Amino acid sequence: MNTTVLAIDIGSTKICALIAEISVNQEITIEGHGIAKSQGIKKGAIINIELTSKAIRKAVNDAKRISGSNITSATVSISNSYAKSLNSTGIVNISNKDISIKEIKRVMQTALYNANIPKEYDVVHVLPYNFRVDDQDFIEDPFGMSASRMEVDVNIIMTQKSNLSNLKKAVRSAGIEIEGIVLSGYASAIATIDEDEKELGVALMDLGGQTSNLVVHLGNSIRYNDFLGVGSNHITNDLSMALHTPLQIAEQVKIHYGNMLENSNELIELPIIGDEDNRNSVSLDIVHSVIYSRVEEALMILAKSLDKSNLKDQLGAGIILTGGMTKLKGIRELTQAIFSNMSIRIGQPENINGLFDELKDPSFATVIGLLKYKAGEHTLYEVDFQQELLHSKDIHEDSLVDIKIGNSTHLKANQTSKQTSNEITNNRQQDEQASSTISFDTLPDLGNDTQSQFKKLTNWAKQLF
Repeated sequence: MNTTVLAIDIGSTKICALIAEISVNQEITIEGHGIAKSQGIKKGAIINIELTSKAIRKAVNDAKRISGSNITSATVSISNSYAKSLNSTGIVNISNKDISIKEIKRVMQTALYNANIPKEYDVVHVLPYNFRVDDQDFIEDPFGMSASRMEVDVNIIMTQKSNLSNLKKAVRSAGIEIEGIVLSGYASAIATIDEDEKELGVALMDLGGQTSNLVVHLGNSIRYNDFLGVGSNHITNDLSMALHTPLQIAEQVKIHYGNMLENSNELIELPIIGDEDNRNSVSLDIVHSVIYSRVEEALMILAKSLDKSNLKDQLGAGIILTGGMTKLKGIRELTQAIFSNMSIRIGQPENINGLFDELKDPSFATVIGLLKYKAGEHTLYEVDFQQELLHSKDIHEDSLVDIKIGNSTHLKANQTSKQTSNEITNNRQQDEQASSTISFDTLPDLGNDTQSQFKKLTNWAKQLF
């Protein structure tokens, strides 16, 4: 049976909502989309819940109108500006010598418990990047293997409780319940990185409107993520100040003349801020210099962050660039000059059924990644923000015993105790006896106000029967 899903990318410059059908074979077909200008969001952080909610509602309503669906729950993105990450390790003994989903869940929860998450933080993702079975390292999938002990190394992505609460309030105020939360850089990676690049090791740089995200993917999972509060909108602001022209005009200049490969002394006429009746003659050489300087600065900061990860030497597949800033001509060549001896490519979201032409753009990588995440294209095993284990195995396991993380306790999904066959038989016999014998004397006391009337009813019933 097909499933209807809603994905919402809450970005700094735009909010995009997609409604799609996911078939039993995990094939995605997009049926509706809506795009709204972001409001109440600055550098990835929500600063006005009411305005953000209005923008989300507009994007979702447009998607519903096109698709004809009335879906009320969604998987949403959370900005890397909110996220912090740390590594942890878990070790468990395998009592029955065979590794099942239950053991995999238990070892990941143990790693989460060992991390000692601060009480003011909530976990968004627990991503395993290395399993060890007995003395064998780098196990890709431990499921079904025989062992006496299993270990796992995980990357835990977390965010402050207040940030997560504000995101939930903004989405719920738009009439949508949250069923999944995905780090935006993680979603972009799902949409743009292929299997060979994951195996070889790759860094993804998502260059957006007001933010830039860095994600390093090695082997089985994300190993490192970072955030930079600089994006293509900062180029627009720089152009506006340097050319003394309104922001709207500066944005058009960036789009039409943004070229870091070729320089020109050609003059263009631009209106002046506060006096749009008059024009200034501006050389394209200045435009080139402003754009080049801002993009180079952002890439240099990301280069330092990549060095800090200590994973740069393991990136056999190089770097993938995605996001709206990648539409600037010459950005790949500039990135190649900064990251010498590394392959660079522009990553666009994979073409899927029903993908509208305006969505075939690197700036929509995150929202496409959200759909693919919902279709099961996440890490092989993952603990999500609801502390549920995501996996692709067609097996149903009981949840774990309570594990306390910080000051919060994550309850088992099923706390029903098991009964023996004798207990079930005894209970059934007691129920049959209770149903055949009605004792009015044992009925509950309903309180002083109704007690006398109820007793009259009881006496009348006794006389009647």
